Amino acid sequence: MKFALSLALLGVFFLSACDTDEPPPRVRHQVAKYPQEPQPSQYPPQQQPFNPNGPVQPDAAVQEQAPVGPAPTAAAPTKVAKGDFPYGIPVPGKKNLVESPFSPGKYVDVEGFAPGTEVKDPYTGKIFLVP
Repeated sequence: MKFALSLALLGVFFLSACDTDEPPPRVRHQVAKYPQEPQPSQYPPQQQPFNPNGPVQPDAAVQEQAPVGPAPTAAAPTKVAKGDFPYGIPVPGKKNLVESPFSPGKYVDVEGFAPGTEVKDPYTGKIFLVP
């Protein structure tokens, strides 16, 4: 009895699975209609040739960035000359190590730096030159 009942239920499920449903009705989607924008020109405007002897036309962006504070004086140099930095002290027996001139007893690895290159001391943040 149990076998017959299970077989009957299996048959019902099989037949219900084989039943063909009608496909869902096709819904036509409409394309969105946006307002027409003016079409950009196909080619950019033609650039005028450069004339080095022609009149100079100042840019508005350059004029807006005028300095606000007083002009820097000649007594305050903006760039430090290379000769103003001290050299590191080579450590005897250690090929790529130098002693920092700003923190005695502390070594800095300068492997890969050419002689005369500016190096920042990791202990003080000051700059010295590779010997």
